[in-house]
Amino acid sequence: MKTLLKGGQVVSGSGTAAVDVLLDGETIAAVGPNLSADGAEVVDCAGKLLFPGFIDAHTHFDLEVAGTITADDFITGSRAALRGGTTTVIDFAAPDKGESLHAGLRRWQKKADGRCACDYGFHMTIDDWNEGISREIGEMMEEGIPSFKMYMTYPAMMLGEEDMYFALKRLKEAGGLTGVHCENHGIIDALIAEKKAVGAMNPSSHPRTRPNGLEAEAVSHLLRLAEQVDTPVIIVHLSTKEALEEVRAARNRGQTVYVETCPQYLLLDDSVYDNPDFMEAAKYVCAPPLRTVADQEALWLALGSGEIQTVSTDHCSFTTAQKRAGRYDFTKIPGGLPGVETRGVLLYTAGVAAGRITVSDLCRVLSENAAKLYGCWPRKGVIAPGSDADLVVYDPAADATITAANQIQNVDYNPYEGFETKGSIARVYLRGRLAVNHGEVLVGNSGQFIHRGKNCL
Repeated sequence: MKTLLKGGQVVSGSGTAAVDVLLDGETIAAVGPNLSADGAEVVDCAGKLLFPGFIDAHTHFDLEVAGTITADDFITGSRAALRGGTTTVIDFAAPDKGESLHAGLRRWQKKADGRCACDYGFHMTIDDWNEGISREIGEMMEEGIPSFKMYMTYPAMMLGEEDMYFALKRLKEAGGLTGVHCENHGIIDALIAEKKAVGAMNPSSHPRTRPNGLEAEAVSHLLRLAEQVDTPVIIVHLSTKEALEEVRAARNRGQTVYVETCPQYLLLDDSVYDNPDFMEAAKYVCAPPLRTVADQEALWLALGSGEIQTVSTDHCSFTTAQKRAGRYDFTKIPGGLPGVETRGVLLYTAGVAAGRITVSDLCRVLSENAAKLYGCWPRKGVIAPGSDADLVVYDPAADATITAANQIQNVDYNPYEGFETKGSIARVYLRGRLAVNHGEVLVGNSGQFIHRGKNCL
């Protein structure tokens, strides 16, 4: 089956071009002016922007956490992702303490295989360190999983400094990419104890126990450790201007540091935690917490200057009923926000349409850089002959309003309720097949596991 997309503006990380795109089967056959193809379905894309399918490299589907399970599994989460223009997600396969990496991977394969609407891959979480896990690093690479995550907080997942040092050395040797959740666990616990001692148990205490400086301190700590090992790392969900300064300092020392942020840190601020309505405040509990307007502006400037490489969602969804578990103790509120369905329109509206970033910047942070960082370039992340026919047709003139009533992610609220978008997603193609048409998801569980290679950014 052939599809010819005519008259649109094809977006890449280096610019835009008024060219046609021919899809043949699952791949892109040609890109150029005035294309024609016998028997092809011709789609008029005049006035539309054509992006490579978006890649969300930070999702948490079907995750057991805080005594519950995330509201979105791989079925509902991947459908929501696809509706939002994301044609590939990379989720986190997380072994329990004491388990092998293979045990964690097999569990996540069972959760995902045959249940995804979009294409998918996994990062491996390293929450323990021993000779067996060291050996498994190379085996994960062979299985197409070249990216790994470590935590500097959460006792069930965090590694001590010595273990993290040896893990970074082994990952450097294997050529794997390491992402790290950076927060100072010990001081966070101390601040929580202080809040509990005075009975300050509302959601307003959440951001005050995880202040900006503790993220920055942990980022600095990690980067000095990475400097000792002489290996690149990626800071996931960076949220503060102070942490950005630590990244700049490391780069000035000659280190390679990649940065990811999320829509919530670009569009939402910490004033929501002071809402006297518990449920309204609890909806926004996540880690790191939402920050200040000044932090938002610093992140936008860093996006525009290329200092931030990717914008992923950290999609970790819970219903209001699940959030209510922390009604009398803010530390028991399951932390996380839904976002996989709205990332593209939010970034286009608040970024491109607002003049903060260009369409090429948007292409880089949503598609191109993630494909390169996580080893699926040029199969993914670019509209070029031979690449997978994953495309997002964006209509800048079709404004819309984000509401919970009009979403398919499996939650009963939306953090961006009432947000008016500039434009919307008209069509999404997944490996040449029309997967979404004006918000209607047309495919079933047709996603494929993507075997990835090493970082090439």
